Amino acid sequence: MTRGNRPGDGNARDRRREERESAPNRSAEAGRARAQGGGRQQDGAGRSQATGRRSGGGRAEAGGGDRDRDERRTATGRRSAASRSDRSAGGRPAAQTAPRQGAKAAGRAHRGEPADPPRSVARDVLRAVRERDAYANLVLPALLRERGLSGRDAALATELAYGACRSLGLLDAVIAEGAGRSIEEIDGPLLDVLRLGVYQLLRTRIGAHAAVDTSVALTRAEFGAGKAGFVNAVLRRAGEKTPEQWVDALAPADPVGRLAFEYAHPTWIAQAFADALGARATELRDVLAADDARPLVHLVARPGDITAEELALVTGGEEGRWSPYAVYLDGGDPGKLEPVREGMAAVQDEGSQLVALALLGAPLDGPDTGRWLDLCAGPGGKAALLGAIAGIDGFRVDAVEPAAHRAELVRKAVRDLPVDVHVADGRASGLAPGYDRILVDAPCTGLGALRRRPEARWRRTQEDVRDLVVLQRELLTAAWGLLRPGGVVVYSTCSPHLPETVSIVADAVRRLGAEQLDTRELLPGVTDTGDGPGAQLWPHRHGTDAMFLAALRKPR
Repeated sequence: MTRGNRPGDGNARDRRREERESAPNRSAEAGRARAQGGGRQQDGAGRSQATGRRSGGGRAEAGGGDRDRDERRTATGRRSAASRSDRSAGGRPAAQTAPRQGAKAAGRAHRGEPADPPRSVARDVLRAVRERDAYANLVLPALLRERGLSGRDAALATELAYGACRSLGLLDAVIAEGAGRSIEEIDGPLLDVLRLGVYQLLRTRIGAHAAVDTSVALTRAEFGAGKAGFVNAVLRRAGEKTPEQWVDALAPADPVGRLAFEYAHPTWIAQAFADALGARATELRDVLAADDARPLVHLVARPGDITAEELALVTGGEEGRWSPYAVYLDGGDPGKLEPVREGMAAVQDEGSQLVALALLGAPLDGPDTGRWLDLCAGPGGKAALLGAIAGIDGFRVDAVEPAAHRAELVRKAVRDLPVDVHVADGRASGLAPGYDRILVDAPCTGLGALRRRPEARWRRTQEDVRDLVVLQRELLTAAWGLLRPGGVVVYSTCSPHLPETVSIVADAVRRLGAEQLDTRELLPGVTDTGDGPGAQLWPHRHGTDAMFLAALRKPR
C-alpha cells in the first residue's frame, strides 16, 4: 500500500510519524499516563472489547499517593499467588524453562546494575508506541543500533517488541483482569512492562520465572520496590491460567469475536476478513493465524542487475514461489546484505511485486508506446521494479508522490533508472494524458499488511475507511483521465476490505464505462486468487500480504 496522496488528511499524521521515528526520543517520562496509545480493541460504540469495561476512567498521575496505596493493596492481596513462583506459566511443560540470560539479567538488576538490554529495548519500543504513536518498525532498528544489540539479543528484543505490539488487545484484557482495574487506570510506564511480561508468559516459550523476574527487575530499576510489587502480583495472576484458559474466560461468545480475541485482532478487522473470504469464511482462523505470525523477509532482485537465483545464492535465501524476482529470507537485517547495499536488490513483499508485474502483463488495445505511470508511488518499491523493466525495454516511468520527504524516498529507490519523480497530488498531477499503463496502488487501511506493521491493527478504525474510500475513488478517476484509449489501469490495495476493493472497482466500471479484465490471468502460475474478475492474495494461501488487484481497460 502506498500512502499520502491527500494533502492535509489523516495520512499527514502518518507521514509526520515517519519523519520523526528515525531519531526516537528515548526519554523516560514516568509521569505520563497515556495508558492505551491505540491499544484497545474498539467496537463501533467505542467500547473496549478487550477488557469488557467502559473506556476512559479518570487516571491518577504516576507517583500519586492513592495509586501507590492501590498498588500496595493489590500486591498484598496476591501474596499467595506470588508464593507459587516455582510454577511454569499457564501450566506449560517443564522443558520451557527460563533462558539463562533472563535469570542473569534479573540478578544484575537486583544488584543495581542495568536491566537486561533486550527487554529494555522492547520496553522502550512499547513506550514509544504508546506515548508518541510511534511506528515500532522504525523505532526498533534505531534502538538496536544505538545500544549495540545484535545476534540473539537483537532477535529477542525484536520478538518481544513486535509480538507485544501485535497482541495488545489480548494482553490488555489479561492485565485488566489480573489488576482488578481497567488499563486506563494503570500508569503508562507500568503498563508497558506488564504488556511485555504477559506476552512472555502467554505467547512465548520463555519460562515463567524469567518472564516475571525480569519484568519486576525492569520496574524496580526505574520506579522502586512498591511498583515492582504491583507488577509482580499482576504477572503472577496472569500466569495462573494457560492461554487457552484466558481465551475461554475473556473472549466474546460469538465465533468471529472469539477468533479475533484469540489471535489478537480487533473484531471489526476479523469481520472484514470474513466478509472478503465470502463462501470460504471457514478459513478465517487460518488468515488470523498467518497474520499473527512473524513473516519472512521478501527481497526483490532488480531486473537487469541480478537474478533471483543469484540473489538467493548470495544471501542464503530461497527463491520465491510466484514472482520471478522474489527471494525469501528467514530473518536478519537485510540492510546489511551487499546486494541491497549496492542497489541490486531491495526489500519488497512478493505480493507487491506481483501487482507491478500484472500491470506490465495486461493486454493493451494497440501498441505499447512506453509511457507508464505510477500514480501513488511512495515509498518507491513498485516504481523501482517498473523502472528496471522499463529500462530494459527502452521505456520511461513517471512516478507521482505528494509528500516531499516520501518523494525523496522514491528518488533514492529509482536512482539510475528511467523514472521521473513528480511531487504532486495524484488527483491533480498536471501530467499530460496518453499513458499506456497506469498503476493506482491506492492509500488504504493496510489491513492486508498487518503482519508487517505490528501496532497498526490497534490504530485503524472503521471510521478511517470512509475517507479512504473517497480518496481511492478520486485517484482511480484521475488515472482514467490520464489513460489513453486502449490503455490499462491496475488498481490495487494492500487490503482485502470489500469497500476498498471490489466496491471501488464496481463503481468505476459503472461510472467510467471501463472494461474489467480477468486479473487472475495476469498472475501466471499463482493459484487460488478468488472467483474473479479481480484477484485477491492472502498470507495463509500465498505467503504474501493480502493484496487486491483489478485491471481496467479503456475502450477505444
